[in-house]
Amino acid sequence: MRKNIKSRLSVLAAAASVTLLFASCGTPIVDNDKIGADDRSLLSRIDNSSAEPETSLSDDPASVPDESVTDESQPEDPQPESTPDDDSQPSKKDKDEPSEGTTVVHLCCAGDNLIHDNIYVDARNDDGTYDFAKCYAPCKKLIEGTDVAILNQETLVNDAFEPSTFPLFSTPTEVGDAVVDFGFNVISMSNNHVLDKGSAGLISSLDYWDTKDVVHYGAYRDEADSENIRTLEVNGITFAFLGYMQHTNGIFLGDGEPGKVVYLEEEDVMERQIRKADEIADVVVVSCHYGTEIMNEINAQQVTLTPKLVEWGADLIIGTQAHALSTCTYLDKPDGGRAFVYYGLGNFLNTMYDADNDDGHYGKSLVGIFGKMDVVKDYATKEITFENVKAIPVISHYEGETWESMWYNCRVYPYGDYTDDLLAKHMMHWRSGVGRKDFERYISYIPDEFLAYE
Repeated sequence: MRKNIKSRLSVLAAAASVTLLFASCGTPIVDNDKIGADDRSLLSRIDNSSAEPETSLSDDPASVPDESVTDESQPEDPQPESTPDDDSQPSKKDKDEPSEGTTVVHLCCAGDNLIHDNIYVDARNDDGTYDFAKCYAPCKKLIEGTDVAILNQETLVNDAFEPSTFPLFSTPTEVGDAVVDFGFNVISMSNNHVLDKGSAGLISSLDYWDTKDVVHYGAYRDEADSENIRTLEVNGITFAFLGYMQHTNGIFLGDGEPGKVVYLEEEDVMERQIRKADEIADVVVVSCHYGTEIMNEINAQQVTLTPKLVEWGADLIIGTQAHALSTCTYLDKPDGGRAFVYYGLGNFLNTMYDADNDDGHYGKSLVGIFGKMDVVKDYATKEITFENVKAIPVISHYEGETWESMWYNCRVYPYGDYTDDLLAKHMMHWRSGVGRKDFERYISYIPDEFLAYE
């Protein structure tokens, strides 16, 4: 039986009397009579003055519009390792390695895994367990053969809190099980929803990820843990992972509470950590939760901050937050090499509803990027290059009878496999007229040299 979401719609209708959470996922609307005691306690600590309300759009799938508007084999998982925070850690220059030849690592990255209630209700079995594997199965071929597979987990994965949706997300651990089984072995937690359940939610999610054979980064247990740079060595190439977010929806950790995150405004911390990572790793991966909500264009912060990251030592910058894909490109490094930036991967799996207020185009949140590349190390020159770089469009699919009912058949597909029959069933197609021209308009932000369909 599918749960009704009329209560979510009544929340939207009561906008004049509710508390606003300014978030990168839009301007959430919260009815204090419809949230639990734990969430109400969190909301009472929100500092709206710290947020940046760049738009009034929402990642709530129940944001209902005016309906008059239309418009090779899998390799064995490499073992993750954490770099100790001391001066004895070996630098990349000290490694005992061949003097000639090359080695290659196949890397991929995906955007926001944003688990709305439509998704977890659809995945719930009659016995109360969940089957999320079917949500990701259509994209399985994209991850096959990769060695390092990075996912931005946009919602807290834990069993300490009941499943919940926008604006304060909590996600069953079966989602984590599913994405690890799918093939992701590196999890970024640097996003604006990481404090949705306060310190307890953050620590519970860290506890869960500690049980999995993955590297996780971007949210930490304390200050010392945040200085413990996560690394992973695969095929003779060492990767370091760092993650930073623009904000956490106005929710902050209290004095003395467990947990630690680093914000993009803390440039002195970022510079120090990135430079340190550059000393111990061949490839420094920096996940940045930045960009403007539901906008394909990059913003001023992305333009000014990204070159700084490269100057400090970042090699691969993975942008998330906007829920809409953006461009990607090479950037020159001070040492003569080239870094690469995906300014915005958009969403991976989600059931968001969105509209562009300027031109009335819907569906930006449906189309994301699955990034792929070969990381090549030349032992003679010690040079790292990114080759065969790809930006593969993926599309989130969901179906439903009405706006008020729970949506179902929530899946993510490679856009190259997305048939007209599937499109005809998509909730956003038959309700709002979203179609191929819309998708192609968003995909056009990907430079032709990187655009690929698999």
